[in-house]
Amino acid sequence: MNEKTESGADKPLPTVFLLSIAYLGFVSLGLPDPIAGVAWPSVRDLFSLPQSGFGLVFIALGCGYCASGFFGGTITHAMGLGNLLWVSSGLVALGMFGFSLAPSWPLFVACAVIWGLGSGGIDSGLNAYSSKHFSAKHVNWLHACYSVGATLGPLLMTVMLYWGSWRIGYASVGGLLLVMMVIFIVTRDRWTGPDLSENGEVIAPISMVVTLREPLVWLQMVLFFLYVGVEFTVGQWSFTILTESRHLPTDVAGPLASGYYAAIGIGRIVAGVIAARFGLDLLIRCAMIAALAGTLLFAFGGPVELSCTGLIVIGLGLAPMFPCLMAKTPQRLGADVATHAVGFQASAGMVGAALMPGLAGILSDTISLESVASFAVLLSVLLLATHEVILSVARHRR
Repeated sequence: MNEKTESGADKPLPTVFLLSIAYLGFVSLGLPDPIAGVAWPSVRDLFSLPQSGFGLVFIALGCGYCASGFFGGTITHAMGLGNLLWVSSGLVALGMFGFSLAPSWPLFVACAVIWGLGSGGIDSGLNAYSSKHFSAKHVNWLHACYSVGATLGPLLMTVMLYWGSWRIGYASVGGLLLVMMVIFIVTRDRWTGPDLSENGEVIAPISMVVTLREPLVWLQMVLFFLYVGVEFTVGQWSFTILTESRHLPTDVAGPLASGYYAAIGIGRIVAGVIAARFGLDLLIRCAMIAALAGTLLFAFGGPVELSCTGLIVIGLGLAPMFPCLMAKTPQRLGADVATHAVGFQASAGMVGAALMPGLAGILSDTISLESVASFAVLLSVLLLATHEVILSVARHRR
């Protein structure tokens, strides 16, 4: 059974079994990412930290993530994708259990490095595999599964906070990642095999150095840096803005924070259906305009009800960007470049995830919490402008 790619060529559909494991893998990847934002006020109070301390967690996370993500292609060639996936899942589980037990702030930050090492390996490995083996529809739906995890994460942590302990929340996520590790161990041989082109020819691996000589690779890295910067800044700070600046109760702000990620998931399901009809470039452009409109509404919408609507609009706008850009990578750069390029893009995204929420924390301390929402507007403008530059460069390459 085959599907059509955007270019019209047949792309083999993977077995239902392997596709199901990939779906679970993306759920597990999404679970830990947003819970730090919900847990942060409690963690901050326990360790007596300023708001800017939140950024240190993401700097540590980003260091670990970039180390494994940037070298993801090389590691995959060396140990096989299946082994990379189970080892990485184990590292994320270890990081979550470390958070739940950390007696001091330095140890808490150290656990973020372990979390990052694992997440970078899973992210680069699964994205490289899916961009080359799955259609744009399935890539969107796989990332919708990430959003399922990202939606469940804040809800889980909110419940655990209600019961009295953010530490139990982290331990619960760690237990779920251990289950995912076992699944990857059992299926590790199914993920290993040579990369094939659309006509069935084996693709010879190329080096990282050759990949980095391509200017479009660097532009794509900037794009992912900005995209993930927007997603994480909004996702990690929305709960704090809603509770501490707009004075919403925790049991209202928590579901709204989850609603943001739910909107991303729903948007990706819809994007999977319409991607082939509209074309990826047009879909991404429209999505970026919608995300910009949402950030403006969230920042300057006035009444709380209106600004909360902006939060959902941001999620819907961001929804198709990451999966569509990943699906476009082999077409735009070439399948031989994609293995390394996907890892580079994922790592650049995590740099954005580490730096942008951290910079937002500095703005919060020096200006106000509401300045974080304005900062998201600026990032959205830069994101749209960078994508237009990439489209122009890509047209000239043809």
